[in-house]
Amino acid sequence: MGKPVILDHPLIQHKISLMRDKNTGSKEFRELITEVTMLMCFEATRDLPLKEVEIETPIAVAKTKVISGRKLALVPILRAGIGMVDGALKLLPAAKVGHIGLYRDPDTHQPVEYYCKLPGDIAERDVIVVDPMLATGGSAIDAISQIKKHGAHSIKFMCIIAAPEGLQALTEAHPDVQVYIAALDQKLNENKYIIPGLGDAGDRIFGTK
Repeated sequence: MGKPVILDHPLIQHKISLMRDKNTGSKEFRELITEVTMLMCFEATRDLPLKEVEIETPIAVAKTKVISGRKLALVPILRAGIGMVDGALKLLPAAKVGHIGLYRDPDTHQPVEYYCKLPGDIAERDVIVVDPMLATGGSAIDAISQIKKHGAHSIKFMCIIAAPEGLQALTEAHPDVQVYIAALDQKLNENKYIIPGLGDAGDRIFGTK
């Protein structure tokens, strides 16, 4: 699989700057995460196969392209990953949605799974796993491992902000998964939070503390 793709489009960079601002409220934050996800999906779906069809326009008959029936699935990592689903579904309305619930143990900083519900035909689908933040990489690695256990073999991972440590861990654990990120930050701090990051994405999406 190719190297991680960093989507540093000016519109994405601008919107991420607003997301980082601690004064940005939950409503605006949710809108921004939806917009950034849509912009990222544009690139992450670049390799979708096309087929030629014949369509009658108001002027003439035309041969043109449509997506060739590829089945897609979105799998957000709960809970923050839910914030990216609406944006992805705006572009991929026919995709099925699975969910994987993980939380980070406050002592070990390791992911603990508490929920997994995937489409029954996940093995036949191209899967895009979404989570706003890639910190240690533990949650993404575990989620992708669970999806593979259910038979999926075509998997992409899409996150908005990544730490170098998490990106390296993910690409080493799952070298067959294409990774798309919008911003590669400096590092993790002693509490495994991304620096400079944007705080806890779940809390900022849902207005919790």
